[in-house]
Amino acid sequence: MLQGDRLEAGLRMLELEVRRRLDGLLQGNHLGLVPGPGSEPGEARPYQPGDDVRRMDWAVTARTTVPHIRDTVADRELETWVVADLSASLDFGSAVCEKRDLVVCAVAAIAHLTGGGGNRIGALIANGETTKRIPARGGSAHARGLVKAVAQTPRAPEGTRGDLAKAIDQLRRPPRRRGLAVVISDFLGDLSWQRPLRALSQRHDLIGVEIVDPRDVDLPEVGTVVLSDPETGKQREVHASALLRREFAAAAQEHRDKVASGLRRAGAAHLVLRTDSDWIADVVRFVVARKRRWSGAVR
Repeated sequence: MLQGDRLEAGLRMLELEVRRRLDGLLQGNHLGLVPGPGSEPGEARPYQPGDDVRRMDWAVTARTTVPHIRDTVADRELETWVVADLSASLDFGSAVCEKRDLVVCAVAAIAHLTGGGGNRIGALIANGETTKRIPARGGSAHARGLVKAVAQTPRAPEGTRGDLAKAIDQLRRPPRRRGLAVVISDFLGDLSWQRPLRALSQRHDLIGVEIVDPRDVDLPEVGTVVLSDPETGKQREVHASALLRREFAAAAQEHRDKVASGLRRAGAAHLVLRTDSDWIADVVRFVVARKRRWSGAVR
């Protein structure tokens, strides 16, 4: 983890990169992760020439025999909450960066995509040993401080087991107005997070961001390797034979399939970010696909 001036410089470069590439690639009025400026029903009023006929309130029109439209209340105060999992299994990376670095990047992208207007963003940052809650507030200074808090979260001592289910469950208390909840994790380990995530979906739109490293899904062909579980501290030396590599890949794929299935059953959109991939390009593809579904282009 970077310290002092290096951390500040690194976060500033990250912010500039997010702004430059997301603003450049996601042209349009709405860059966010939500369908638009808002669709909460407001008051009905008489139709006036030039009004959008798609907002006609036919029930009121029939009752009064006067054409009425239903105004919508712009959702200018979207509240986004991020669960940032920084347990020990994310203190690892075999490609361009560690998985925890991608968590920081994902939080920066979410803060940018949901910012503006009177929108607010808050976070629960859990490393297995401690959980830090950052209240939801608006403004670029707050968003910048939130990203910094994630980046500065200390690593948990070796052998500390994370509890993603507990972190997600904490987001439900106290109950909040409907908003967006984003869970960022590698989702390794047990699948006990599925139940609180489904409960959370009853009130919020959900996005699950899965952080993946190549070594999570494939063993290298290097002969003898030492496998380590950072959340228990256990290590095991094995010979990476062709058979073991195939079995490891199959087990890893089975687990990822269960993660994808669990997110789907909870009604969560699923974004995968890899340490060996262009994560901003992956975010762009994800947001564009969501916009197409909202517009009806993808069924």
